[in-house]
Amino acid sequence: MITWMCAGLFCACTDERPAVSYIDAVDVFIGTGGHGHTFPGATLPHGMVQLSPDTRQDGWDACGGYYYDDTTLMGFSHTHLSGTGIGDYGDVLFMPVTGDKPLHAGSEVNPANSYRSRFSHDTEKAFPGYYSVLLQDDSIRAELTATLRTGWHRYTYPEGEDHRLIVDMEPSVQRRRHPLTRLSVVNDSVLCGMRTVEGWAPRRHIYFYARFSSPFKARLYTDAGADAAEGNEVVSAQAKAVLQFRDLPANRQLLVKVGISAVDEEGARKNLEAEAAGWDFDRTVRMAGETWNKELSRIDVETDDESQRSIFYTSLYHTMVQPSIASDVDGRYRTMEQEIRQDPDYTNYTVFSLWDTFRAAHPLYTIVTPQQNQAFIRSLLRKYEEQGVLPKWELASNETGTMIGYHAVSVIVDALMKGQCDFDTDLAFDACIRSSVYDTTGISPVMNRSVLHKKIMPEALRYKNEKGFIPCDLVGSSVAQGLEFAYCDWLIAQFARKQGKDDIYHRYMQLSQAYRNYADPDTGLMRGRRNDGSWDEPFDPRAVMRPSNYVEGNAWQWSWFVPHDVEGLVGLMGGREAFAARLDSLFSMTSQLTGNAADAADVTGMIGQYAHGNEPSHHIPYLYNYVGQPRKAQAIVDRILRTQYDATPAGLSGNEDVGQMSAWYVLSSIGFYSVCPGQPVYELGCPQFDRVVIHLENGNDFTIRTRRARPGSKYIHSLRLNGKRMTGYQLPHDAVEQGGELLVEMGE
Repeated sequence: MITWMCAGLFCACTDERPAVSYIDAVDVFIGTGGHGHTFPGATLPHGMVQLSPDTRQDGWDACGGYYYDDTTLMGFSHTHLSGTGIGDYGDVLFMPVTGDKPLHAGSEVNPANSYRSRFSHDTEKAFPGYYSVLLQDDSIRAELTATLRTGWHRYTYPEGEDHRLIVDMEPSVQRRRHPLTRLSVVNDSVLCGMRTVEGWAPRRHIYFYARFSSPFKARLYTDAGADAAEGNEVVSAQAKAVLQFRDLPANRQLLVKVGISAVDEEGARKNLEAEAAGWDFDRTVRMAGETWNKELSRIDVETDDESQRSIFYTSLYHTMVQPSIASDVDGRYRTMEQEIRQDPDYTNYTVFSLWDTFRAAHPLYTIVTPQQNQAFIRSLLRKYEEQGVLPKWELASNETGTMIGYHAVSVIVDALMKGQCDFDTDLAFDACIRSSVYDTTGISPVMNRSVLHKKIMPEALRYKNEKGFIPCDLVGSSVAQGLEFAYCDWLIAQFARKQGKDDIYHRYMQLSQAYRNYADPDTGLMRGRRNDGSWDEPFDPRAVMRPSNYVEGNAWQWSWFVPHDVEGLVGLMGGREAFAARLDSLFSMTSQLTGNAADAADVTGMIGQYAHGNEPSHHIPYLYNYVGQPRKAQAIVDRILRTQYDATPAGLSGNEDVGQMSAWYVLSSIGFYSVCPGQPVYELGCPQFDRVVIHLENGNDFTIRTRRARPGSKYIHSLRLNGKRMTGYQLPHDAVEQGGELLVEMGE
């Protein structure tokens, strides 16, 4: 599908490795169906712009703007979220048309009397940094590419038609409220504008500056039903523009360059002028491809299975889409207090889905892009200074407070324990402690008070510190919160030991044992306790409902979340044999869930009661390694890799969640996984490739070479690290960093 554009593309690269076209293996449509919630449009690694088609605004599967089963599209907007379970973005929509069209986007189920167009997947072409489609209703070929902060459009109109472009500031993913929008005609080839949005991110600002290759005549509107406004500017809740082009060149192509910014239109203009000189669209496509090719070349895999290769490199691609850069080229950015600051020595980032990405995405970054990961940490710490507490789920300089725990701590401590400390460790230590205590003072007054009290500083924090457990009759999600708090407190203990703060170390090690207070000896599962210490009744371990003692899962899925003390968990479950038998039950029992079906939307990818489509389960298969049954881990990891991922639009068994679902695949398919971020070791599983080479930033290569007795062999028979036999199934991070070779012999 993409070789027509990529052939010979990279032969001029100075780095020998990127001469291979890794982007040929990427299928950007994986995850755009099912409930993956990814988008197929053009972006660069961690780019500010995600220029992509929008097919729907409503419903859960609109979170990425595009859904593969749809047959009409409403246009192309410049911002999108990658695989989230909540929708936002979809800003500044452009739609090329011919002739008069109604000035509203309509809907997928009722596209009549709107500017929507039908399209076919047969006419779509896409690869990293490029997207193209034919708009059937008006016979317009639309092509998209991007730089870091600028979206590029190329529209080829049919001959002899009235060539127009609609710019609509009203549409957004899940129809978020936008109290103010503005469009301004600067001259006959420049349009700029902005809007404020109140949605998942409660105070969001987006500005754009668009330059056109041909002059236009503009008509501005305050809304879809209004007459054209007078003058060169319109301000309303849903500003719109219709641009008419009468002097297109002979090839009938219109080029548009659109810079965006969270600061102002001037920032958008500077971004455009710094990154988008000239009008060479094809060169921009090549540069985007070269950028992606270099990033994807960090890992080489050898396989004869083209589908497997596609899943791998698409997964690696997905891990590099977001978090997104949020600083303009002049160093200006919007703070968590919604102020504008300028710091050329700092890069601001956004879209931190930390409850998801602490598990595998950030551990992957510590291996393949540690400098980038430390830049993310510096951004998290800057946000801590601005708002008074570490982010939980930050979006567009807003704290959404989504999900539980305080997992910025995990990202920080995991890097620290791996010797990756290019950040202020004293500031980081203070920030980690601050996140673990119940104290609502000193936090930015700009933060939504409901988010602060219910999510950032929930009373659960006070109970876990003062009472030792979280009473389920006083606080929701008590078990899930208690287990995650215990893990995060263990991380703080490790940090304290590094800092030589023994008293804090012992205090937080004690707090990290609080998971024991939820362990019910009769059921062998983690269970809610009431304020008087009694067990919550009734108890159904397969129930998924809201509210409950768990988050996006049930007792069977949450009872294993003690990554920092698996040995202690084994003891609570009756020892190694009983623990392994309980794991066997998890993977072999019925997959039926009880409770409200709507509450189980995230609990997907079922193998028994294991739910691979949601993050709390992701470490569980590797727990077999801790009780001397690694072959069961190898078998179930192999099964997950082969059944929960495929090279189709519905190829993800759950939300992509900003790279986490794909990071699990990347790590597990090359042969290891981080069960406990913060411990600088990886658990070995079931490598899928004959040979993997990780090209590290320090110049070393780490190779995993797998020999199979026969095709499909999935059990490890022996391990040799740099020629020396390994006796266990843990791989130290230092061994990877130092380079060398892991030889894996596999058989029946």
